[in-house]
Amino acid sequence: MQLLDGKATSAAIKEEIAQEVEELKRVGGAPHLAAILVGDDPASQTYVNAKVKACEKVGFESTLVRLGASVSEEELLQKIDELNNNPEIDGFIVQLPLPEHIDEKKITEAVSPDKDVDGFHPVNVGKLALGLNTFVSATPNGIMELLKRYHIETEGKNCVVLGRSNIVGTPMSILMSRKTSPGNCTVTVCHSRTNDIPSFTQQADILIVAIGKEGFVTGDMVKEGAVVVDIGIHRIPDDSKKSGFRLVGDVKFDEVSPKCSYITPVPGGVGPMTIASLLSNTLKAAKLNKN
Repeated sequence: MQLLDGKATSAAIKEEIAQEVEELKRVGGAPHLAAILVGDDPASQTYVNAKVKACEKVGFESTLVRLGASVSEEELLQKIDELNNNPEIDGFIVQLPLPEHIDEKKITEAVSPDKDVDGFHPVNVGKLALGLNTFVSATPNGIMELLKRYHIETEGKNCVVLGRSNIVGTPMSILMSRKTSPGNCTVTVCHSRTNDIPSFTQQADILIVAIGKEGFVTGDMVKEGAVVVDIGIHRIPDDSKKSGFRLVGDVKFDEVSPKCSYITPVPGGVGPMTIASLLSNTLKAAKLNKN
């Protein structure tokens, strides 16, 4: 069993991005990423702070727009419009989830596709489905890069994706089936309405888990030699930790890892790759903006 080390891989990607940023600065300035954070959800604040720190590390400019939880949908849309029309901003994200009184679909559609470095806009999702050049959702894109850098053979393999979200599961299934490397898999998507999920996962050469349930995948659900990518992240109480909790995934790591050829740890697997991909998308947007 070998770990798919997202932390080390993302560090290498950030070094590569930092070098490109130095070149860009000589031509037209550093890439500029903005983030809109609505409310005071602790997890969202943690994610956004990590993204801001990552920007600083690679030489990006960053802007954090904080809005109160009671902000109206109209006010949020106005702020998005400002960022869409600000030539200094190369790309921006609206951190999800949003308060219940705000329509996430409407907000996602309001972001300019040319600045949608999260890859959530319907135009970018449509381009992804057609195999066109676009911004790919950061988590799936990060996983593809991780598979690529570890030289995981995917062509002709059976890939099972657990989860069908628009952010992870669905784009992941598209990417793994495309005529690319990594890619060219035979892909099955399982979800909450799938009967007898183990009968599918036991056939998977590559198992990508984004079902959002702590420890859902157990040892008996995975075949020998499988590659397992765990996208889930959950906090569970742990008195032995200074924080009082530890992070676990959708996969029971101790049960599953002995059967795997490769597996992502939680934490330190997919999470760092997601941020690295967001930076890659922002660099891409900056190059398009400055040409």
